[in-house]
Amino acid sequence: MEKKVIIVGAGPGDPELITVKGKKAIEEADVIIYAGSLVNKELLKYNKKNAEIYNSANMDLENIINVMVKAVEQGKKVVRLHTGDPSIYGAIKEQIDELSKYGIDVEIIPGVSSLFAATASLKVELTLPEVSQTVIITRPEGRTPMPEKEKLRDLAKHQSTMAIFLGVSMIDKVVKELIEGGYKEDTPVAVVYHASWEDEKIIRGTLKDIAEKVKKEGIKKTALIIVGEVLNPKYYAYSKLYDKEFEHGYRKKK
Repeated sequence: MEKKVIIVGAGPGDPELITVKGKKAIEEADVIIYAGSLVNKELLKYNKKNAEIYNSANMDLENIINVMVKAVEQGKKVVRLHTGDPSIYGAIKEQIDELSKYGIDVEIIPGVSSLFAATASLKVELTLPEVSQTVIITRPEGRTPMPEKEKLRDLAKHQSTMAIFLGVSMIDKVVKELIEGGYKEDTPVAVVYHASWEDEKIIRGTLKDIAEKVKKEGIKKTALIIVGEVLNPKYYAYSKLYDKEFEHGYRKKK
């Protein structure tokens, strides 16, 4: 019997924004360990086996690994349910390494990131021709230190589209570093709280006024900050892909 744990990206919040494969894994799980502070509990209702449910918000890494190892050794199907897509700030590498010490493999089922749920709600394209063709996904420095070359003010020098996770609680610091790095004060910003959840909230502004607006709304966590001209472009070029004058392998020039 294969010894395996399935790590599932639960998506951003809306219980329908999970992959078919991820939903199937939840349905078949005997044990589910989910990130209770972030994952929508409605997803647990997909389970058909009356699974053992563990909320990892109350557990440390050792507890989590112990539960998974014990369940796998008993022949049970184990699902570790992470918010969004587990590859972004998911802390999965340490779990994979610890499980490997017990000869347990890991299968990862990707999920819809809150970044893409947020942009869907905003109805924006992160990569507009002649505006920005680069998206930087990052976070501000908090209790987790940032590599020296990845400070916000350094990344801001690129003036590309930037998606900032885990930063709304220090919005003043984020804004200050972005402006110091080179973004203009009138650069468009959107803060999306609980993207795709029923209580989703969108706050739009510029680097000059976004901090005041966010604090006025009382938003201190579970929100994504998106910065860049793509949010409100003064100009952008239409894609060459669908330009009738543009020839490629699937379409000849008219």
